[in-house]
This record gives sequence, C-alpha cells and structure tokens, in this order.
Amino acid sequence: MTGDAALQTRYTAGVLLATWNVNGIRARSQRLTEWLAERKPDVVCLQELKIVEAEFPHLEIRAAGYHAVLVGQQSWNGVAVLGRERPEIVTRELPGVGESGARFVSAKVAGIEVASIYVPNGKHVTHTDYPMKLRWLTALAEHVESRADKDAPLVLGGDFNVCYQDIDSYGGVNFKGTIFHTDEERALISRIRSAGLVDLYRSKYPDTVSYSWWDYRAGNFHKNLGMRIDLLFATPAVASRVKDVYVDREYRKKSAAGAVPSDHAPVIAVVD
Repeated sequence: MTGDAALQTRYTAGVLLATWNVNGIRARSQRLTEWLAERKPDVVCLQELKIVEAEFPHLEIRAAGYHAVLVGQQSWNGVAVLGRERPEIVTRELPGVGESGARFVSAKVAGIEVASIYVPNGKHVTHTDYPMKLRWLTALAEHVESRADKDAPLVLGGDFNVCYQDIDSYGGVNFKGTIFHTDEERALISRIRSAGLVDLYRSKYPDTVSYSWWDYRAGNFHKNLGMRIDLLFATPAVASRVKDVYVDREYRKKSAAGAVPSDHAPVIAVVD
C-alpha cells in the first residue's frame, strides 16, 4: 500500500469515497481545492471545519465541481459531506448528544447514505470530556444498530479519535489505557463494527501499519509517529465493491506554494 499520488493512476473507473479532517477550512481552503482538483473524489466527508454554515466557502466548492451539506460551529467542530451530485440531507445530529457540538451530518449521495462524523477527542481519561466521548460513541452505535434497512448501503467517514487496535498507534501496547487506546473506546468501536460495518482499510490491509494523523510537533510526520484515527466504515454492500483504500500522505505535506497542511491526511477508498 502506498500513499503516493501514482496509486491514483492505477484506477481509471470507480467511485472515490474519502474522508479528511481539514483542521479549519479557512486555513486549508487552498489545499482542499488543490486536492479536489487533483484527486477528483466523488464523495468527501470533511471534519473540523471550525466555521458556521453562513461562512462556508460554498462558491469555491461549487467552482471546484462539488455541492456541500454541513453543520457548522464557530471556531470548533463542524462536519460536511461533499458530492459531485447534490447531497440530499438525511439528518444533522445524533439524538441525545447535541451538547457535544456540530459533529454529525448524513446525506444521500451517489446512491449511498454517507455520514461525516467527528468523535469528541476526550482529552484524557480523567477529563469530563471523556465520558462525553463515550456517550457520543454509544449514540453512534445505537444509530447504526437502529437502521430499519440494515442492507442499505451506508458509509461512515470521519475522525474517530480512537486507535481500536495496537497496530493503529505508534505507541502500540505501551499506550494501552490512555486516551484513544482505552478498552471502553475500543469496545464501542467494536460495537459499531458488530452492527454490520466493515473497516474498509483493515479489510484490505489487516496487518499493515499505516497512520492518518501526525502531531505537528517534534517532526512526528517525518518520523512516522502517528495514529490511524481517520476511518471509513461501510456496510457489506459497499465494502464488497472496494478495490483499494489508501492514506493520501502527499496532502499531509505543505503545498508547493507553502500552504500549511492539516495534521490529518485524507483517506480514500476506490469503489467499483
């Protein structure tokens, strides 16, 4: 598996489903439009917009060939679904966890229900945000479990803020019990999977070390000290059509013009 741009040229057909925590769409608008123009994804889940809907760059997104539906929040959170086809909004909030902010939006696009999610970080296991994180993940699991048509195509794309296997973190077993690596967080991800969803990357690469987030500090990206917390989950109806999944590491780097990247890289699934 490679994040090199050359991988994209191996596929001349199919639908590209992607997720990307942009860490502030104002700061990353140029990098986002560059990425849309070069990679040409069909459906994109964005997180951490840090903007209200009225200030979202709809004109720039439309000029790039995309429509967007979103829930925004000033300076914090915010999620969107972008599509070449106009997404049809399904819901803008998970029941019972609205106090956690703008973290969930789902829409029908390209014949699939696509949800962009941004799980609370939790900060650390003794922080008051940690039980909120567990409540939010529980609400997400209940949402997936309660679907009337469990065979209908569904994709959850987003920043889950959980390393649910040791292989998903540069700290491995040494980080067990710390935030992102607790048994409680991992159990809730397992519950989501047990509700009928497939981790698209792990279904293709069960034993491969690959990260999607690297701290800006201490040269962690260049040292590859990262975590795989940006995930694409899907129902078997979608997962069975997936040809490949990769982390687009090139867009974790500065652009040629020097634009500062997000601390997350996009994750892309290629679907027949």
